[in-house]
Amino acid sequence: MTVLTVEQLSARHGLLQAVRDVSFAIDEGETVALVGANGAGKTTLLRSIAGAHRPAAGSIVFEGGDVTRVSAHRRVGLGIVLVPEGRRLFPGLTVEENLLVGAQRDRPGRWTLESVLDAFPMLRPLRRARAATLSGGEQQATAIGRALMANPRLLLLDEVSLGLAPIAVDAVYDSLRTVIGEGATVVLVEQDLTRALAVADRVLCMLEGRIVLAGKRAELTREQITEAYFGLRTRREVSA
Repeated sequence: MTVLTVEQLSARHGLLQAVRDVSFAIDEGETVALVGANGAGKTTLLRSIAGAHRPAAGSIVFEGGDVTRVSAHRRVGLGIVLVPEGRRLFPGLTVEENLLVGAQRDRPGRWTLESVLDAFPMLRPLRRARAATLSGGEQQATAIGRALMANPRLLLLDEVSLGLAPIAVDAVYDSLRTVIGEGATVVLVEQDLTRALAVADRVLCMLEGRIVLAGKRAELTREQITEAYFGLRTRREVSA
């Protein structure tokens, strides 16, 4: 079943066109790695899907319904949930309170406070700790857990490993594998290719606002992905 279809989507920041005529579809249960260098348009694309950035053109269809002009909070109610870059927790609230914020939509599903704490065991002893006192990895785990509390049909993760120590990234990705194993549909923006490719079923590589490479992870070589990431293939084609 197709969960998300993006057709000819373009998005701008003023005069800067950050996303250019992007089209792709995501099936239920897939984990899609959206990769590319800084400024490639990944975050703008993710925010457009979540409703946090209004596209200039194109369409976004979620579970058969056009949500292109639907507000961000209504998309959460439909099951599209974004974990933004920088986590954006409520620093004065405890871990448990931050998690419970995600349950306000009261969507049915398998994710509850207890199941989230089972998936992210590092958070269980910290449930009464205020978010401001957490390490970066603990904050990221809390942010993902809060998103899961909304029982999303589509989970959008922006820069999971950004600014985290390697040991913290290991812990977060261990828990993320548990989430993926539960059948979650995930779009993962990640600059760390090794991490992204280890969990992805499919890869979309962006360069200068466009998708320049797309395919199943098992059918793409690391060299192909790296060349697309840095635009090396495009440069060769131009010079030829």
